[in-house]
Amino acid sequence: MSNMLTRVAEIVSRMTIRDVAREAGVSVGSVSRALNGGKNVSARVARDVAAAAEKLGYQPDLQARSLRTRTTGMVGCLVSDVANPLYASIVQAAEARLRDAGLLMVVANTANDPARERAVVAAFRSRRLDGMLVAPGSDENDRAWRELAAGGAPVVILDRDVPHEEDTPWPAVLVDHREGARTATRYLIGLGHRRIALLTPGARMRPGRERIAGFKAAFAEADVDPAGALVCLQESSMDFAQGDALELLRRDQRPTAIIALGTRILAGALRAARDLGLSIPADLSVIAVGDTDLAAVHSPAITALRWSLEDVGRAAAELLLQRLRGTGEGPSRALLPVDLVLRESCAPPTAK
Repeated sequence: MSNMLTRVAEIVSRMTIRDVAREAGVSVGSVSRALNGGKNVSARVARDVAAAAEKLGYQPDLQARSLRTRTTGMVGCLVSDVANPLYASIVQAAEARLRDAGLLMVVANTANDPARERAVVAAFRSRRLDGMLVAPGSDENDRAWRELAAGGAPVVILDRDVPHEEDTPWPAVLVDHREGARTATRYLIGLGHRRIALLTPGARMRPGRERIAGFKAAFAEADVDPAGALVCLQESSMDFAQGDALELLRRDQRPTAIIALGTRILAGALRAARDLGLSIPADLSVIAVGDTDLAAVHSPAITALRWSLEDVGRAAAELLLQRLRGTGEGPSRALLPVDLVLRESCAPPTAK
């Protein structure tokens, strides 16, 4: 039996592009274009070639293709926390679009560690990946990003600050966190809240800094005492935040509303409210930043700021594909809107 399997493997390994062309009844050039995602390939030819390759068990020689085209067919994706649902959906959407284009996406997790981030960048460079989607954890590695782009591989930034280099194109997909935070805060102020806490990762990265700006802007626009705008910085979205939330909610002048990133930070805030016997929304109004599963399934359902994570991933993949195909020129930005989804977790503050 083992000899038979070995023989079959040897036959399959000897299958060439000419065998696929003969089976599909098309030219070798048509097979090459179909398998490499080239232009001017009809749907029928692409279908016939795919069926022939599957029937014959044909596997392209990726190493030979890499030497011939000077590409690897792989792109990198660097994020700080792949377990974060806000990242997971972005990565999944980007991977699907790049896979459709015939590219394999390699994902690296940095845990917001600058040293680990530099190591991943170095690994991506040494493997000569064709391009990269990156969400830098801080500005400590600007030099690494500049060197990466200078090496010729296209880099697309995922909702982070773009390095200021006039001669280097930095395409980026950004989310309008400032307007989202302003909308959420304006809504709570309209309900009568004057002591509102914003729980967000720190201002050293774009999303946190933009949320803080929008949060404070809403207080200024409404001419409300800014002393009630409580900014509670978390080191990262991976922090649980329960201890900070308990301390915050035990104050004599505790906030009557909280806006919290909808991951572990929101989970910590909700658990702290439960431990203190606070009812939502009677005692505490809550808005999640990011419409995660936790926000949707919690009872009561949590009002949330929502942006399309899938659109972020797809837009980033498209920008990268444009660069890889040579059709994108200069810096390119996509700014995606944020909507407020009203549910059951907000109400006017209880009079005291």
